Amino acid sequence: MNSVLKTVLDLTYPITSMFSGASFNNGVCDIFRDKQIEDLWIPFFIITTDITASAMRVHTDGCLWRYIRASMSLSGYLPPLCDPKDGHLLMDGGYINNLPADVARSMGAKIVIAIDVGSRDETDLTNYGDALSGWWLLWKRWNPLVEKVKVLNMAEIQTRLAYVCCVRQLEMVKNSDYCEYIRPPIDRYGTLDFGKFDEICEVGYQHGKTVFNVWCRSGVLEKMLKDRQEGCQSKPSCYVTCPTTSFTDLAEIVSRIEPVKAILVDDESDYQTEYEEEIFDSQKDDYVSFLTSETEIYTDPQDQEIRLRRPIRGDSEDSQLAA
Repeated sequence: MNSVLKTVLDLTYPITSMFSGASFNNGVCDIFRDKQIEDLWIPFFIITTDITASAMRVHTDGCLWRYIRASMSLSGYLPPLCDPKDGHLLMDGGYINNLPADVARSMGAKIVIAIDVGSRDETDLTNYGDALSGWWLLWKRWNPLVEKVKVLNMAEIQTRLAYVCCVRQLEMVKNSDYCEYIRPPIDRYGTLDFGKFDEICEVGYQHGKTVFNVWCRSGVLEKMLKDRQEGCQSKPSCYVTCPTTSFTDLAEIVSRIEPVKAILVDDESDYQTEYEEEIFDSQKDDYVSFLTSETEIYTDPQDQEIRLRRPIRGDSEDSQLAA
């Protein structure tokens, strides 16, 4: 009764949706609280439909309850959730990928067990011809003496249009070699039968037990575990391992590593670049030639000896660099 009252109080004027989403937010938040996706024990992702960018979003980090709420936002019932990261509007990921086994495969899963819990669409519809009158439908619905007709209403048509792109994706997943497809017998339940959660859960549990017993007897589970072990063994390691090594071998490996040449970008560095060294060498040669010319002009031996004893700046710096 309390949940029904909260649902009624959450009704709003239906411009964007019939419900404001506040009551639903509180229920989801009470379950997951402040947990983050990246803090979960096993790798986890959530699929949402980004109606701002018209793209599929795969969430592997961030607030858990917010993205779960976004992945449950059905058009017309709940408003889209604004992504706290970029402000994009997010809705149920089923509109773009209702069975994301391909996403799990791309994230490294060797074998994917895909469980399809989507409702089956009614295909036995009435052929009403080229035109359809709403008054004729109303008469068929209210008159108990006439034969009933099966015709989709506007909401059902919009819902089917929204999930059209998922049909091809579902067939690709079912026919793939990496996916084990399971479809529990839940065709009699609707998409919005949240009140029958315990009943649906029990149906899925019993069906899962039956499927796994068949897999055990047929060797499917054994093959899955074997493929998983082979995948773990063949997974490349980021460490270099040497089974029979010593400190001498380690020294030999280290000696093969070429030293990194540092590149200086500081204009006030005491070291010279290659271009500066060429300029300075040319200036040094000019200076030496200048001194040589001076020794030829002046004939005083004492002055010539003093000039020759004068230190050359380029030679002293070259000796410092060599040291």
